[in-house]
Amino acid sequence: MSTLTEVASGYQAGRTLPLRVELVRQLKRRRTLVMGAVLALLPFVLLIAFAVGGDPGGRNDQVTLMDTATASGANFAAVNLFVSAGFLLVIPVALFCGDTVASEASWSSLRYLLAAPVPRARLLWSKLVVALGLSLAAMVLLPLVALAVGTAAYGWGPLEIPTGGALDTGTAAQRLLVAVAYVFVSQLVTAGLAFWLSTRTDAPLGAVGGAVGLTIAGNVLDAVTALGHWRDFLPAHWQFAWADAVQPHPEWAGMIQGAAISVTYALVLFALAFRGFARKDVVS
Repeated sequence: MSTLTEVASGYQAGRTLPLRVELVRQLKRRRTLVMGAVLALLPFVLLIAFAVGGDPGGRNDQVTLMDTATASGANFAAVNLFVSAGFLLVIPVALFCGDTVASEASWSSLRYLLAAPVPRARLLWSKLVVALGLSLAAMVLLPLVALAVGTAAYGWGPLEIPTGGALDTGTAAQRLLVAVAYVFVSQLVTAGLAFWLSTRTDAPLGAVGGAVGLTIAGNVLDAVTALGHWRDFLPAHWQFAWADAVQPHPEWAGMIQGAAISVTYALVLFALAFRGFARKDVVS
């Protein structure tokens, strides 16, 4: 009886399910390792593609970012970010955030975690922080590997701007860091969708697939020009606003508006997840 009393008196809800424990658990999972390997391999795939296809050049006197891919390591990193921001980087965010609670439910371990006892808000908070941390790591990994691969293949030099001019290496590194940060913020909507769906279903694939599907649907709606200014309220409309940061004179208005919309949607979805899970009857 005294042992139970000592345990109860020493219990602190804030110390249950530490972030370190959850992070180690997620890092050891196969899907984390596979996703990391896929992102790390993409720069090598593009490197081979450029080697096979030859040196890219502008068509019809119009030079795009893709045409400057082989100019320097910084350009190669920017191109990797450009080709992956619209879809590839959506997948790790949806995977890490959608596989949080739903995976525990599918393993029938969720009720045991709550009986530990781990408060529901604490459980969600720990899983969300780790999921967002892994998502950010995925977005840093890709351009970082691309910068290393591109520098080895094309040399360390300034970032050439398709519209003319160039950014010195120090400025280019800072601007690419800003671009990565913006891409992460813009993907918070996908993270919120995946996390909310993860608290609503016991099927991880449903949460991940649902978040990816709704993100794709947003991209499709943004392509409908008939919507006019209504597209400004779609997060997908601003997903490439980071390109304004890699200009001789950066424009911040688009990134500020895109970030505001993304954060607003994400906060609503995160709030729905916490509110719904607090009232959910957990049986798995």
